[in-house]
Amino acid sequence: MTATATPPTGTRNMTMVAAINDALDIALGADDTVHIFGEDVGVMGGVFRATDGLQAKYGEARVFDTPLAEAGIVGMGIGMGLAGLKPVAEIQFAGFLYPALDQILSHLGRYRHRTRSRYHLPMVIRAPYGGGVHTPEQHADSPEAILAHTPGVKVVIPSTPADAKGLLLSAINDPDPVFFFEAIKLYRSTKADVPVGDYRVPIGKARLVTEGDDVTVICYGGMVEVAEKATAAARQAGIGVEVIDLRTLVPMDTDTILSSVAKTGRVVVVTEAPRTAGFHSEIAAVIAEEAIEHLRAPIVRVTGFDAPYPPFTAVEDVYRPNPVRVAKAIRQVMDY
Repeated sequence: MTATATPPTGTRNMTMVAAINDALDIALGADDTVHIFGEDVGVMGGVFRATDGLQAKYGEARVFDTPLAEAGIVGMGIGMGLAGLKPVAEIQFAGFLYPALDQILSHLGRYRHRTRSRYHLPMVIRAPYGGGVHTPEQHADSPEAILAHTPGVKVVIPSTPADAKGLLLSAINDPDPVFFFEAIKLYRSTKADVPVGDYRVPIGKARLVTEGDDVTVICYGGMVEVAEKATAAARQAGIGVEVIDLRTLVPMDTDTILSSVAKTGRVVVVTEAPRTAGFHSEIAAVIAEEAIEHLRAPIVRVTGFDAPYPPFTAVEDVYRPNPVRVAKAIRQVMDY
């Protein structure tokens, strides 16, 4: 049974992980077809405590732990979604998704097409991703390009507490599968006012973070705060930077991107994924195909490197894009 959505009334100041917990609490309370499961999400409340207190409130039948078996987690969720439930699976880290690729590539995104729209598959797969906190190997991967290349799924990556809550509630209520990546570094390092109640942000709409006339910087997730710091430095040099937070990679808000590029004529794309064939390349290709006449300089990508994400060590601070690298890219397109 689905309860009537509670309209937002006021705001609360909270971290991103608290906003995610709030969204999950609201979804569970509003719709008894919503089920949350994954490694340590029940008694422990998740490795980052995103599901803290939810099993105690809603019971082990609605919020439950699974074995360490990512393929099993995703496969079970597919079956639940096809049976009329709304599964919300947590993969403990995005770098642990790889054992589940068979389920993802062969089944998850194909059911609407496979059944000629007779079936839909409402499922959310949450996973923390990205670096900045010196984690072990495979705990800081950014595999969003693999998922964006998979037909039939949506890919959402918020950068603020309000967007995390609003986009997660939209994802849970979407009729198709949604991958929902959460930047580890932002879980508790950022705090902001978040609307209370059933607050939703539409999937597929980018956010204009700052306005400027000289350079467009396109980013998402953990790279938004990096771009904002670089933008502040550029402004001191008299350069106006427009920062676009994609929020959703699939579907991508090309209208917002192209409108900004038409205004500035210069583009820097920032992600922390490896350079070759990353989603940054898709963004650059769309701009080259649809806005080449507006470009005053080549598009510059600021990314990770074509190597595994470095565990623990300070090498991470070189691998992961930082404000200095982004500021240099801004100067590069201005000087062309």
